[in-house]
Amino acid sequence: MENKASMASAAAIWCMLVYLAMAASMCSAEPKSSFEDNFSIMWSENHFKTSEDGQIWYLSLDNDTGCGFKTKQKYRFGWFSMKLKLVGGDSAGVVTAYYMCTEDGAGPTRDELDFEFLGNRTGEPYLIQTNIYKNGTGNREMRHKLWFDPTLDYHTYSILWNSHQIVFFVDRVPVRVFKNADYENNFFPNQKPMYLFSSIWNADDWATRGGLEKTDWKKAPFVSSYKDFTVDGCQWKEPYPECVSTTTEHWWDQYEAWHLTKDQKLDFAWVQRNLVIYDYCKDTERFPKLPEECSLSPWD
Repeated sequence: MENKASMASAAAIWCMLVYLAMAASMCSAEPKSSFEDNFSIMWSENHFKTSEDGQIWYLSLDNDTGCGFKTKQKYRFGWFSMKLKLVGGDSAGVVTAYYMCTEDGAGPTRDELDFEFLGNRTGEPYLIQTNIYKNGTGNREMRHKLWFDPTLDYHTYSILWNSHQIVFFVDRVPVRVFKNADYENNFFPNQKPMYLFSSIWNADDWATRGGLEKTDWKKAPFVSSYKDFTVDGCQWKEPYPECVSTTTEHWWDQYEAWHLTKDQKLDFAWVQRNLVIYDYCKDTERFPKLPEECSLSPWD
């Protein structure tokens, strides 16, 4: 009995150490010091600027064009996080996107993990739309309200991606959980490495009230700002990438990161009760037969 109790105690201590390592990495990872360390501009360099110390990055949109950047490296699995402050005032029609994708363009076989921040008229709340693509197929949208004004200060938006689940976080609160199945499938993106991108662009044909509210160009330029990029992931390196198969060497690929923790489940339940605006898994008019991943529980 004493031996069993000792083994159980040792196992409990190990689990706690894993959890603490994960929490420490999530909370205290040091961002790199400059934009150039991590990113390159994709288009419209004249719509990009930095603060004097290089720690804050600004993207702007006007009636001519928007702007975007991407990481210099690809990753397969990990923890990806950035602080954003969104366009203030009347931002109807403006979309700020923060996402991961396997390629620069909207290719027909791309994998993609999306945060999209949908602008609105002054006084109306921003909505967050998340979406997931595998092999070019998306249509897995969810929309959420926020519990704060994302234009007044910086807030942290993060993605946890491993072979078991994809979790979208806002200020470390899980707002969406997308689970993998224990069989080969066509809905969970886990084979291809991805870049991380952000961009600002005009989408007034759909972004605000389904396109009814158009962008007021008299309010341009529209500016979103970024800082404190952190990544703790498996960097893809050709021709022999280390990320071909998953391992349990990193906290984000260990058992504790395969499921929500007890506290995360409490936060996620609160989000589900109060903030969900749209969930494709509940849209039986759009999907008379729901996609197969809708049967997977985010609580497991």
